[in-house]
Amino acid sequence: MPRDIYQLRQIIKRINGRGYRAYKELEGVYQFPWFRLAIDHVQGDPFASPSRLTIIVPIEETGIPSHFYSNKRRTIALCDFLNRIFLQVAKEYSRPCGTGYSGRIGIQPCGQVILERNSVIIKDSFLEVRFTVGLPASGRRILADKAEKILCDYLPQIAQKSLLYKNLPKQALEKHIFTYEDQEILREKLKEFHLVAFIPNGAILPRKSGVEDTPLTTAIPFQSPSEMQVKITLPYRGEIAGMGIPEGITLIVGGGFHGKSTFLKAIQEGIYSHIPGDGREYIVTLPDAVKIKAEEGREVEKVDISPFINNLPFGQDTRRFRTANASGSTSQAANIIEAIEIGTHLLLVDEDTSATNFMVRDKRMQALVSKDKEPITPFLDRIKELYTRLGVSTILVMGGCGDYLDVADHVIMMDTYRPVYVTKQAKEIATKYQTGRKSECAEPFKPPLPRRPVQGLDPKKGGKKKITAKGLKTLIFGRQTIDLSANEHLKETGQTLFIGHVLDYYANKLLAKGLSLKEAILYIEKEINQKGLDILLPYRAGTLARCRSQEIAFALNRLRSLQVE
Repeated sequence: MPRDIYQLRQIIKRINGRGYRAYKELEGVYQFPWFRLAIDHVQGDPFASPSRLTIIVPIEETGIPSHFYSNKRRTIALCDFLNRIFLQVAKEYSRPCGTGYSGRIGIQPCGQVILERNSVIIKDSFLEVRFTVGLPASGRRILADKAEKILCDYLPQIAQKSLLYKNLPKQALEKHIFTYEDQEILREKLKEFHLVAFIPNGAILPRKSGVEDTPLTTAIPFQSPSEMQVKITLPYRGEIAGMGIPEGITLIVGGGFHGKSTFLKAIQEGIYSHIPGDGREYIVTLPDAVKIKAEEGREVEKVDISPFINNLPFGQDTRRFRTANASGSTSQAANIIEAIEIGTHLLLVDEDTSATNFMVRDKRMQALVSKDKEPITPFLDRIKELYTRLGVSTILVMGGCGDYLDVADHVIMMDTYRPVYVTKQAKEIATKYQTGRKSECAEPFKPPLPRRPVQGLDPKKGGKKKITAKGLKTLIFGRQTIDLSANEHLKETGQTLFIGHVLDYYANKLLAKGLSLKEAILYIEKEINQKGLDILLPYRAGTLARCRSQEIAFALNRLRSLQVE
């Protein structure tokens, strides 16, 4: 039976002035007038990670209309919105009042994208909000009056302002949910229209700065060239017009600083649905798209890079290629093969972050260095085959090599941040100025063979499990440090932590089953779809944000202890 708020006040008063560990007596569930407060875990020290708490309320008690959570898409958007409101309101009551984290109230932060998280969930007709509180102390002595104020006064006020429908900004809530649902539906429609991406007219592509993801207020709104404009009807937005990028090979060209990479970056971000006002709402991309780049120094574990690299000196096998320190070209080849292995249908490539010798070998270099001395088959000679044989499209930013005009299905030129359709002119130029180079493909491109992890997924360090996210780019997994800095698709630290717990789940539940890497990750995805993110943790917490199979595989492939068959 839960205790009541009166009993909570009594316990707090009783432990006043005692050592900090006496706060452990608060752990348990307390019944407030219209919700329950679960104090799930009390920090052992005011300088340790803040205590974990959960507000649990019958969803009907909130007054939120049921059609706002009538399907999974709407539920994700609703929970995302409530997370943002709770964070906003909690900041008003979060006041440092002692040592360490004393007095701080927080919840998982949100960026510009709408994600599935476990900080706010709807489960068995209950709304759960998982958050943190730094229980107040002076030194390491309990400050009971301040703790009572936070737990018994502030939290009910925060809950009332952020969870009751009558107090929510109703128009903003409705717009948030239906904008998200429209974007998800639009992304699903891409295949129906044989598109890999869609950019609506009026979208704001540039961001305020490299570290600020909000829209640049002085940016030129996007306008599709008439040759690529399509119109699609959505349930709530109605008809929307913009550029549809077809399946196949699309080249983005133009002078320096005219917006090529900004354009590709916006397409790359289209794997996510964005909040209203972001400027990139309704920019959608195939959900399995992957940004490919060179990544010198990365681990590669038995990847078949032979379609791109073979005949290495000393007879090194590139069908089961492994290295602890990949070069630019071998890393880019491995990145493509791994993306195809996990199931991508769209590669995003920017020449600025690619290995030059991997991208092209011109006629002069072919004449100087004969093919039998050159192990690399350039991406140029495989890009068409990737689409015709495997159904993998490519969007490629290229400003310095006209050889790709020969293989492009569509060419877009960025001119002062405005896209111009120049395919006809590009083809005429390619015909007029023949490169004279020869294709260097020796054999047809074959799909990569499945790899089966057999060991190397140990999350323990010193006998204890250690899974820690150091921002977006570093995951501590047991004794390993996984470098995620080359992945441009992660948006929140909760996603990095999510990856760590997925790898732990993989190690404990699936490694012995002999599944391929793709089979295992898809199995976990299915389990999460059915049961939620909580299957990854043995306790209740609100620290995870979901990411795609592609990011999970990305991390797994960079685990230096990984061994596969």
